[in-house]
Amino acid sequence: MKTTKPLFRFDLISLMPEMFQALTDYGVTGRAFKSGIIEMNLCNPRQFAKDAHNTVDDKSYGGGPGMLMMVEPLVKAIESLKDTQRKKRFKSAKVVHMTPRGKSLSHQLVRELLKEESLIIVASRYEGVDERINDWVDEEISVGDYVMSGGELPAMTLMDCLIRQLPGVLNDEESASQDSFVDGLLDHPHYTRPEVYRGIKVPDVLMSGDHEKIRTWRLKESLRQTWNKRPDLLAERLLTKEESRLLQEVKREQEQGPYN
Repeated sequence: MKTTKPLFRFDLISLMPEMFQALTDYGVTGRAFKSGIIEMNLCNPRQFAKDAHNTVDDKSYGGGPGMLMMVEPLVKAIESLKDTQRKKRFKSAKVVHMTPRGKSLSHQLVRELLKEESLIIVASRYEGVDERINDWVDEEISVGDYVMSGGELPAMTLMDCLIRQLPGVLNDEESASQDSFVDGLLDHPHYTRPEVYRGIKVPDVLMSGDHEKIRTWRLKESLRQTWNKRPDLLAERLLTKEESRLLQEVKREQEQGPYN
């Protein structure tokens, strides 16, 4: 059953719109699209090309390898989408370009983008894009310090991060709030049946039924994971008294020998 109005709208500019079926047809995001919590419109910039071949790329002035996406088809696509959104009474959408030189995608950035009600996402391809497109772009976002063949997969990564935070998307409303990075720490370890597998046993505390002990254990193990794998996150976080105490316990345990 669909909701009367979507909570969020995505307008995607892509030369390969079929790739986004990975989001619309499967899993948590697929259910969110089918329920009407979110909606998406796909726009191929080729429809704004001037010639019979629908050309959207050309050689770079000054020479160099590869082809660049031309500015005019992209700008016309952005303007067309903004016009459509005005007609649908959405507030003016922020235009995001997925590019390796952009701001690193983080949970904090996701929270900022969720303050919008719609986004126009440019998923570019080829060697790059005519620099003048930036006069129509509000934010550049990167999913990591590496280069991909196009912006579709980064765009889907951003969309998935946003969609799972919307009310009604996850079956368990607490799932998103307990993800890694939400509170500045990595998630704690998780276990399910069987209780013992090839001699490896689930920690006793998780079988105890003592909710306070379980909470403390999970917080301590979350701190342990973060200290061992992403200490940079701890450097940016103001720890509570309890967290500081538990982190000191973690450090002492690891100084004494391997953790079991």
